Amino acid sequence: MLILGIETSCDETSAALVADGKQVLSNVIANQLDLLSKYGGVVPEIAARRHTELIGYVIKEAIESAGKSLADIEAVAVTARQGLVGCLLVGAAAAKTLSYSLGIPLIGIHHIEGHIFANLLANPRLTVPHVCLTVSGGHTMLVYVRDYCQYELLGSTLDDAAGEAFDKIAKFLGLGFPGGPVIDKLAREGNRRAFKFPRPLSTSRTLDFSFSGLKTSVINTFKHQVAGNEALPLEDIAASFQEAIVDVLVSKTVEAAARTEVSVVSVTGGVSANSRLREAFVDAGRETGLTVYFPEFSLCTDNAAMIAAAGQARYERGDAADLNLNVVPYAPLEV
Repeated sequence: MLILGIETSCDETSAALVADGKQVLSNVIANQLDLLSKYGGVVPEIAARRHTELIGYVIKEAIESAGKSLADIEAVAVTARQGLVGCLLVGAAAAKTLSYSLGIPLIGIHHIEGHIFANLLANPRLTVPHVCLTVSGGHTMLVYVRDYCQYELLGSTLDDAAGEAFDKIAKFLGLGFPGGPVIDKLAREGNRRAFKFPRPLSTSRTLDFSFSGLKTSVINTFKHQVAGNEALPLEDIAASFQEAIVDVLVSKTVEAAARTEVSVVSVTGGVSANSRLREAFVDAGRETGLTVYFPEFSLCTDNAAMIAAAGQARYERGDAADLNLNVVPYAPLEV
């Protein structure tokens, strides 16, 4: 089955063609880095307008680069839950138009389910059940993937997502936007034990996350260094800050795997591209016997291939929608 996926939940405009939920024929992603750099982050209304400008071209390129035509598409899957409402509406409108005009099924997908399927798409050996850590600019959550399309939320962030914390600290330090890649790069030159930043909720039994206090600690440390006319080793601050986030993400994921008695873990979302996070998970897997999977870099950030893959699984369950499909910006991950 050939499914067209559409993803516009935040700032990436993406369309992809995926065959049988496994073979990626195309995965076109248009980002908004020119706008993000200018404004220092995502401006929802501006992001939605850019989606409107790009969506037609992106869909066209996804179809043509795969060597297919509109007549070859057998269903269209679109992110309809979890995201910026204006952005979601653009993708949903495009998907409904194609569904109606081509007479093909329409499938609404939860954004987090898409990220879960990014790893399933990238790693055919990834089995269920497993624990999935989804970590990005907007989300940090642990999900028990009981089976395909069957989930249990184990923990989520109580304030800032990990990627959001990266962005805010990078902005504060004058490193630019997005913050994750620049901090990752800078941290490679620093000492990750130079500053003892807190590991929020690390000793708590909860599997929830909190990064607001860590962010405050970094800012206060920076101000203290300035006030004392001390050296400002940005590399060490970046490395120590990143290590605190990585420690919390890894330890809680390992604990979640132990509680659910699984031996397989997947890590997905934009922050899953972080080099130190990958290194730490490999080390943790070696120590605990866990098998850890990451998606390829093109599937870490928001993309439509993961939405199409999730669409295949939902369609096989009979979860097709109709033209009354509505977008829900804040929606729980359905079981």
